[in-house]
Amino acid sequence: MSDVVRIGIGGPVGSGKTRLVETLVPELTRAGFSVAVITNDLVTDEDAQRVRRSGVIDPARVLAVETGACPHTAIREDPSANLAAVHRLCTQFDDLELILIESGGDNLAATFTSDLVDFWIFVIDTAAGDDIPRKKGIGLQQADLLVVNKIDLAPLVGADLERMRGDCTVARPTKPTVFTDLRSGRGVDEVMSRLVAGAMLEPAGQ
Repeated sequence: MSDVVRIGIGGPVGSGKTRLVETLVPELTRAGFSVAVITNDLVTDEDAQRVRRSGVIDPARVLAVETGACPHTAIREDPSANLAAVHRLCTQFDDLELILIESGGDNLAATFTSDLVDFWIFVIDTAAGDDIPRKKGIGLQQADLLVVNKIDLAPLVGADLERMRGDCTVARPTKPTVFTDLRSGRGVDEVMSRLVAGAMLEPAGQ
């Protein structure tokens, strides 16, 4: 279990967290990693069911955690349910190298405890407003990697991408930010390279 790298993916509702999971799983698999997924939701397993239906991963490698409280509780204050899910996956799949742990949709203050993840990504989107980086939520500021998704929608909602780039630099002067359109795949290569480098990932046998 200690050798399995755990990657957290958090952010507000609708920002594209599950889409990022569905995008990263085949990329990581092609790169040679044995992957599993844990999703967190309040009182449903909807995100887990979506990932299972996506066809990008063996459904048995996807577990759901129903937090029963604010989603950040199970990724920060008391990660025991997630740690139990990690243990279950590691026991079931002895080749497992990497687990993506998706938080339920939460606010800009959501963060992952280091007891649960080794590296974490925070996802926001342009459709929620170009002022989000200026609000400097703890999650946005502290995440190892910030993903600003849905850049294709920026012109439709009047979001200023260049201003967002500048504001992200101010909010995260020493940490990377990647702008993406996950539906088309734009920016995915950079997310992958940042993730592999930042989490020091290396497939077994290399």
